[in-house]
Amino acid sequence: MKRALITGITGFVGPHLAEYLLKQGYEVYGTVRWRSNPETLAEIRDRIKIVSSDLKDAHNVNTCLQKVEPDEIYHLAAQSFVPTSFEAPNETLINNIATTANILEAMRLLSNKPKMQMAGSSEEYGLVYPDEVPIRETNPLRPLSPYGVSKVACDKLTLQYHHSYGLKTVVTRAFNHEGPKRGEVFVTSNFAKQIAEIEAGRKKPVIYVGNLEAQRDYSDVRDIVKAYHLSLQKCDPGEVYNICSERSWKIKDVLAYLLSLSKVKVDIEKDPTRMRPSDVEVLKGDCTKFREKTGWKPEIAFEKTLEDTLKYWREKIK
Repeated sequence: MKRALITGITGFVGPHLAEYLLKQGYEVYGTVRWRSNPETLAEIRDRIKIVSSDLKDAHNVNTCLQKVEPDEIYHLAAQSFVPTSFEAPNETLINNIATTANILEAMRLLSNKPKMQMAGSSEEYGLVYPDEVPIRETNPLRPLSPYGVSKVACDKLTLQYHHSYGLKTVVTRAFNHEGPKRGEVFVTSNFAKQIAEIEAGRKKPVIYVGNLEAQRDYSDVRDIVKAYHLSLQKCDPGEVYNICSERSWKIKDVLAYLLSLSKVKVDIEKDPTRMRPSDVEVLKGDCTKFREKTGWKPEIAFEKTLEDTLKYWREKIK
């Protein structure tokens, strides 16, 4: 039985990945902080092993890895909300970069040498020019947020440890991924929650929005976790791989589709607090490299993702 360690297991992707790995026959461990939300693990809590760990503490991380002795590490832990990174840039940089460095150092000291998947982000590409779409792994990295900057650093650290110490690390740059249990601060989930609240009579019929013209390449989280697993089974250490649907949606079209699933009549109002100091206008990826290496392709249509997200919030709010 392979042993997998998922950092940040209580986040959005962690529970989906843990459930998928359990189905593949893995023994699953997950790191949690004292302020993590255990509710996200309710359905699988009795089938996984929780390790309390402060990933910013190097000694603590070393102890954790020595104890677990994982065969595979899925490094998901991060401050991943882009607007928060503008409000707390230092915390975002310290949290994301230090935790990654600590994990890599702890891996280097292990007698057994696990594989590690570093969950990078399409936000690393940032400022993308029209003639650079669709975005390939070779595109210049021009991040437009402290979060994007932090992920570039984590990306490069992970590759550096491969080249310097021979660690079996793979970097994935997943484009936007959504689905049930997504945090309410993220745009698709936030729209779905607002609609569910209006349907339930808990909110006046107004949808508050930010930049509706931005375009994003969306995949379903349940497809993404399969890709993360494949990255450690079939991809080459020391390489970077895009994971995406290769289809982009304008945010306004996401909202329109969610509204088409409801009978509520709403007004749409721009909320200045939802606008970023600088925004990535177009993210549309090319995952030819990953697809040819693994055979992966998205199986869940994004329309289905939106339907399931709205269903999740309806059940949660009713």
